[in-house]
Amino acid sequence: MSYVGPDFEPPRPPRHPLRGPLIVAVGALVPGALVGWLVWQAVGDSDEGRDGSAAAQTSASASAPSSVLPAPSDDGKEQTGGGAGQSGGGEEPGSSAPAGSGSLQGKVVVIDPGHNPGNFRHPSDINRKVNIGTNWKECDTTGTSTNAGYTEAEFTLDVSHRLRTILKKAGATVKFTQDGDRAWGPCVDERAEIGNKAEADAVVSIHADGSAAGNRGFHVILPGSVHSGAADTRPIVASSRDLGERVAGGFLRTTGGPPSNYIGDGTGLDVRTDLGGLNLSTVPKVFIECGNMRDTKDVSRLTSGAWRQKAAQGISEGIVSFLRG
Repeated sequence: MSYVGPDFEPPRPPRHPLRGPLIVAVGALVPGALVGWLVWQAVGDSDEGRDGSAAAQTSASASAPSSVLPAPSDDGKEQTGGGAGQSGGGEEPGSSAPAGSGSLQGKVVVIDPGHNPGNFRHPSDINRKVNIGTNWKECDTTGTSTNAGYTEAEFTLDVSHRLRTILKKAGATVKFTQDGDRAWGPCVDERAEIGNKAEADAVVSIHADGSAAGNRGFHVILPGSVHSGAADTRPIVASSRDLGERVAGGFLRTTGGPPSNYIGDGTGLDVRTDLGGLNLSTVPKVFIECGNMRDTKDVSRLTSGAWRQKAAQGISEGIVSFLRG
């Protein structure tokens, strides 16, 4: 397909042998036309003041070349489209997204895209131990991937970008723990701290599981009651469960499920006390494992841009329901 844009210049027509005489004739008519215009201007000035500017704008719009805008994608990406492995952009990396004019104005949501695409390049950094209250665990991991190489880190960023767009339209202020804008990390304790410092009304950590083939479906991880060292989840256990149940319900309705067939006894919910990102949180927080990247049926969903948009929509519906009470 050829491209015709603002810089396109059509080929010039050949010079016509009568051009010289025509120019002379037109030149002779110009003085008479000018006198006529001055007479009209003096008589019709009041009409020009009423609608002349609108006519000029219409004329300018008709004659100006139309700008070429990116075609909207069919899978909800914010800027560049594509299939598996391409994340939507839109905000400066690591920045908080300003709130829109919706019903969630004044609410702060922290989105935690699980794992960093650069973690695998920094094994010594992500393998160092951090205190999660109950014990010491690795700073972070590389995450999992499909057998074809689509990584969990790519997946989580893509869903997070989509989720941010939806929540912004609802009026929420959205912050990320990372946006692929740092070489590695953050560690699990720092991820919790980001939500705490933001005084977030809700925090959701986005993940995909790496279980055995045949294990499929989503599950939402809730914090159990922990009171040890720097960890004290007792004040947020109930609110986090409320958030998690609503996220699971929204995800099920929007994506069609299924809930995990290997964790949670079909409820789509799992309670854990061994995750630093939950143990160290002082604000309502849950994890969601959107599916199993090693199961072929789940992979067909996880690698679909259209399905990832549904996933983001489902998670957002749970968050909005929680924040509205």
